[in-house]
Amino acid sequence: MRTSYDMIIAGAGSMGMSAGYYLARQGVSTPLIDAFDPPHSSGSHHGETRLMRHAYTGHEVYTQMALRADRLWKELEETGGEPLLIRSGVLNMGLSGSASLEAKRWRAEEYQLAVETLSPDEIVKRWPGIRLPEAYIGLYETEAGYLLSEACVRAYRQQALASGAVLLPNTPVKHIEISSNGAAVSTEAGRFTADKLILSLGAWFGSVGGLGPLPIRSVRKAVAWFESDEALFDTARFPGFTFGSADGGFYGFPSIGGSGLKIGRHDGGREWRPGEPFEPFGTYEEDEADLRRALAAFMPRAAGRLQKGAVCKYELTPDEHFIIDRHPEHEHVLLAGGFSGHGFKFASAVGESLSDLAVKGRTGYDVSPFALSRFMPV
Repeated sequence: MRTSYDMIIAGAGSMGMSAGYYLARQGVSTPLIDAFDPPHSSGSHHGETRLMRHAYTGHEVYTQMALRADRLWKELEETGGEPLLIRSGVLNMGLSGSASLEAKRWRAEEYQLAVETLSPDEIVKRWPGIRLPEAYIGLYETEAGYLLSEACVRAYRQQALASGAVLLPNTPVKHIEISSNGAAVSTEAGRFTADKLILSLGAWFGSVGGLGPLPIRSVRKAVAWFESDEALFDTARFPGFTFGSADGGFYGFPSIGGSGLKIGRHDGGREWRPGEPFEPFGTYEEDEADLRRALAAFMPRAAGRLQKGAVCKYELTPDEHFIIDRHPEHEHVLLAGGFSGHGFKFASAVGESLSDLAVKGRTGYDVSPFALSRFMPV
């Protein structure tokens, strides 16, 4: 087995697999090392769907990257011939005048995005399965939608391997050694060396020896699919959605092929550490109860029988923004983490950016908002 390469990617989930494709396409010899066999259900990318939207709060780099990511997803879709991005529209609902919705509306105007502002009456008329308080409004992104997440990772895997990348699945990283002119990654399958290294370890950043601590914590999150009125909530009639309430922030998807409406809660969750048991859906009362309560309040005809539930891992930084940066002591090591909660949609653009940073030393975006140094003492 070959053990020396130009580049090693440790962690081949959504970001790592994407980066592997863009590197391999440039002729960079690259093994993708992963503890599981992607796409899999042990990380952050499973659960069938992820929202794809463009009007973003925070730094404008998010909208810039979302627009680029959208184009790259469509390119991948055309290359592989499998549907990946479904333009269902995304409806964001919240209190009129809320800072989050106003920031999204302002960003939409700045980038000339197709966004409609809707009153509760207009929302109910268009989607009669929704029930909203009078004080709410909606922002409807007509060109947004959702990604088929496992299909996306599978497509990048197929294209990366076809371009010459090597995948080492079911191969946990045990230890990393970084020197002034390269890096070594030790696994049960052997020790691999390369001139450069990309670390996209997701929830396992804190479990790898030799790396040192990073400000990333892992959180157990629950999502569920509920039996719903298909005449109101199926994918031909209903958009992706987000809404905020006193009970938290929620997001979801229409019923796809009769699977039931899918909903998850963005905030909350229980902290998890590598090596600890990862309890299945239903272990805690709130796994179903929080989601059902939100549906009962906002979409009561989608709050039917529980069809299925799932749990995944969020990996979060303290400010819930990403880390895309070079190692503070080693220029040839790139760090990519803290993506959960809203990161999957960017995976295509993040992978391209990581490959650009590794090969060209620069990327087309201002990634300084994602610098690791923001968490370092001044």
